[in-house]
This record gives sequence, C-alpha cells and structure tokens, in this order.
Amino acid sequence: MKLIKRLLLVVLLAVLGYASYYLSQALPIISGYGAKNLCSCVYVAGRDPQQVIAQELGGALINLGTFEAHMEDSSATGSVFGLSQRKAIYRKGLGCTLISEISEEELRKQTIPVIAKPVINQDTIAWPSGNRVIDSLVGRNASLNKVVDAAFAEPDTANPVNTRAVVILHKGNIIAEKYANGFNAQTRLIGWSMTKTITNAIVGVLVKQGKLKVSEPAPVSEWENDERSKITLHNLLQASSGLAWEEIYGGPSTATNMLFKKKDAGAYAAQSKAEVAPNTKWYYSSGTTNIISRITKQTIGEADYTLFPYREVFHKLGAYSMVIEPDASGTFVGSSFSYATARDWARFGLLYLQDGIWNQEEILPKGWVQYSTTAADAAPQGEYGAQIWLNAGNKNNPNDKRFPDVPNDMYLMDGFEGQSVIMIPSRDVVIVRLGLSQKREFDVNAFVRDVLKTLE
Repeated sequence: MKLIKRLLLVVLLAVLGYASYYLSQALPIISGYGAKNLCSCVYVAGRDPQQVIAQELGGALINLGTFEAHMEDSSATGSVFGLSQRKAIYRKGLGCTLISEISEEELRKQTIPVIAKPVINQDTIAWPSGNRVIDSLVGRNASLNKVVDAAFAEPDTANPVNTRAVVILHKGNIIAEKYANGFNAQTRLIGWSMTKTITNAIVGVLVKQGKLKVSEPAPVSEWENDERSKITLHNLLQASSGLAWEEIYGGPSTATNMLFKKKDAGAYAAQSKAEVAPNTKWYYSSGTTNIISRITKQTIGEADYTLFPYREVFHKLGAYSMVIEPDASGTFVGSSFSYATARDWARFGLLYLQDGIWNQEEILPKGWVQYSTTAADAAPQGEYGAQIWLNAGNKNNPNDKRFPDVPNDMYLMDGFEGQSVIMIPSRDVVIVRLGLSQKREFDVNAFVRDVLKTLE
C-alpha cells in the first residue's frame, strides 16, 4: 500500500510539474497574442477596444486572458489570471510591436525611419490607382449580389463564419463590394499569412534590382559551415528548406514562440536544425518566411529597410493603407503581421494578375509571377509556389487539387481565420474575402465557384 501511495505521489508530482511547465510556456503566448492583436486592431485599424476583445479575443483559451487598451500611451496589455503580463506598443507608420526580450524603453527609443503618405485625394482618381469607380459596374449583377450576400449570411449562428469584407474585380474593375456592420471601405483588416506574399513581392523587387538571386544559397551567416549552407533562397520561398519546424497554433510551438515570445523572429527561426535535404519535403512554415524577411533587411540595409516596401510597392499601387509591422528587432514579421483595406488587398492581388505591372511600370521583374505560381516539387497537390498558395493539382492527376470546383490556374493569398485574396488569370478575376472565421471555415471553393458561375 505504501508503495502504491508513493507511486501515486510521484505521478501526481509529475503531472503537476508538467502542468506548471506547460502553463509557463503557454500563458505568455496567450497574453502576447491578445496584447498584439488588441493593439493593432485599435491603433492600426481604428476599431473599438471592446468590440475587439469580444470578437477577436473571445475564442477558446484566449478568453482566459484579460486585455486592455491604454490610449494614453497607444499600447495594449494582456495577462492570464494576473500572470504573464505582456505589452504591445503602437508607433506611427510602423503599426504595433509586441515587447519581447527587450525593455519598453529600449523599444520606444529605436530610431526607425517611416515614410509619409503622399497628400493625394484618391476619390478624384480613377480606380485602380484611385477610388473613383465605374458606378454602372458595381452591384449591377443580381446573381453575383446574391452570392456575395450569402457570404455575409449566418444561418448557423452557433458556428458563424463572420465575413467582414468582400471586393470582387473583373477585368480590373470593381463589380461587387460589401462590408459587414461596423466595417467599411476605410477599415484596415489583418492579412495574417497573406503577409507572406508581401514578402514575396519584396524579394521580387530585390531580384529585379540584382541584389538577390533565388538560385543561390540563402545568405544566412549561421548556416555557412554546416549542411544548411545548401539551402537556397528558392527552397525558403517554396517552404521546402528541410528545416525542422512546428507550424502549430493550438499551444506552445516554434511558430507561436517565434511570433509571441521572441525579439527577432528571423534569427530565432534561423536556429532551426536541418531535418531532411532541401527540396525533398514541403512543409508550410512561417519560420522560413521570417528568415526571408531577415535576409531582405540585411540586403536593403537599416537606413532604407522600413521605407522600401512602401516606396517600391504599396504607394505605387495607391495602396496607402497597407502596413507591415516589425518585431522588436525592427524586422518585418513577414509571415503574419500586415493590415490593409479590402480595396488595397484587391490592388495587391491585381498587381499579380497583371504580371507585376502597374500603370505600365514593371514593379515585379518579368517572369516573377510565373515563377511564384509554379508549384514546389515537393508539394503533393501542387498547392504551393513561392509564398503563395496554388490550385495546380497533383502533377500526375490535375483533378487532385485543393479546390476541386474552380480552375487550376487559380492562386491565392491565404490567411488565418479566413483571409483570402484570390487571383484567377483565365477569368481575369480577383476576389477578396476578409473576416473572422473562428468556429467554422469559410468555404473558399464554393464561394469562388459560385462567383465564377455568375460571370459566365
């Protein structure tokens, strides 16, 4: 009996020890996730704090936290049962940054250049560079309107999909546009992993300028003297680096540690060990994207880095709302943290549909879109290119594809909780859908299928 009691005590202590360790790892992620999201939604997107707390931070586990926006210093804090308090701060022109492995004083003292938005009244400029649209095209397709309305309907109120914005372009023109209550054409909405395609565009510009070559080994100093030196920038772009990684968001993982605990996301991800040879395994990884983001910073240089995507891409499109946020090291979190209005997401998608050309200017190098939308060798369904999702299908069976009812040439930017910018070259269509799909996934396949049927 004494032996059994001792064994039970040992088991109990082991369980308590593991629970204590797990909580020590998980609670800072919960409070950091909430503080960062609240900060960005309030100060970047201009939303009401209580709305954000109820909606973005009302899901399972996250609702264990207590979150508060502090208007006096443009910050937001989060904690769980009073423990693991975290803070994110807003800086004009940069968005919000979570304080990680650095003091608030150090972060606020950082001197980071920001670009001024040009003084332009876009309402006087024709779409797509401006906001003056052809009224006779918007909302005049009754069948399309029904499909769009259905995307906002919530017949299953226990498991809503919560669409917030839809913008549809055909032949470059807006033909449908709708917003949920509380959101409008001026509301910035998060892209989450759609940010990865912004990182693709930054790399594309650097390739055009002759500063990077995708075929060469990735310039990561930590890898120079080991087997990781064989990893090319191409491998990183295609999520086929062979590096060990955990793209898991249900608890502590390399992905959640990187985003919500670490000062320098790219440096942390660069510590990943080689698991298999490059180009032999496809594994979706925010870590490799942030390694790429770090490479772009080192290539551009500190002085111009935070100006570069705005000057070279966003502002050329008239996408003046677009913001990509840095981590505490000053490097863009190129995997996850960007905001823009639905129209500006549409402009960015249109840039790709137009083969990287805008107003007759070659913003992305010739052939870059084709390169980016060529399936990774190791992607089993041909579902991923260079930081952009595809619908190419299995190379031996094109009908074995991610979205079975839409064309194989469709490619898309795809973000957490249902963010999508969808490009279909064969139909000359761009579809933007933004929302908060926490309990039930938004059905991209059915939505795109139904939209295309109305355009036949």
